[in-house]
Amino acid sequence: MKPFASLAVAVGFLTAGLAHAAPAPAWTVDKTASALKFASSFGGESFSGAFRRWDAEIHFDPANLAGSSVTATVDVASAATGSPDRDQALPTADFFDAAHFPRATFTARSFTALGAGHYQARGVLTLRGVAKPLTLPFTLKITGAQAKMTGAVTINRLAYSVGQNEWKAVTTLPAAVSVNVVLVARRK
Repeated sequence: MKPFASLAVAVGFLTAGLAHAAPAPAWTVDKTASALKFASSFGGESFSGAFRRWDAEIHFDPANLAGSSVTATVDVASAATGSPDRDQALPTADFFDAAHFPRATFTARSFTALGAGHYQARGVLTLRGVAKPLTLPFTLKITGAQAKMTGAVTINRLAYSVGQNEWKAVTTLPAAVSVNVVLVARRK
């Protein structure tokens, strides 16, 4: 075997080993201490809401980002804003279309440490059948077997077809929606 060929084989084996990093430890979400919230405005008046039903499968270790992953699943019909009219409209075909697309998911398998407890999760958000890349910046504090994560991102609802017919216009309902996550979890 030529010297460069053996070097290429060795690098190939090392790279293959890195691509299959051991999974990071699993975490269980404390749903009573966690929240998935959103905020926007309607006719210039701000409103906020939360998803009441969601869960996340989390494998995370700051020392093993290559083996870390998260899949969050949200029941879109559980959106609640405190306004009966808005809460009845959100699951309809004009917005989330929960009858056809009952769940939104965010799956991330790529994480970057930014220093001082700050990270980025790069993944895919699937909402209303539309899948698009999404980067979620977050902070994380792990104390013993408990972790607290906070993250915030702004998404363009129109990129996911949320807002049909008259709701495509951004004059009354802006395209930007703020999403905030507070997640408390315990190591399994």
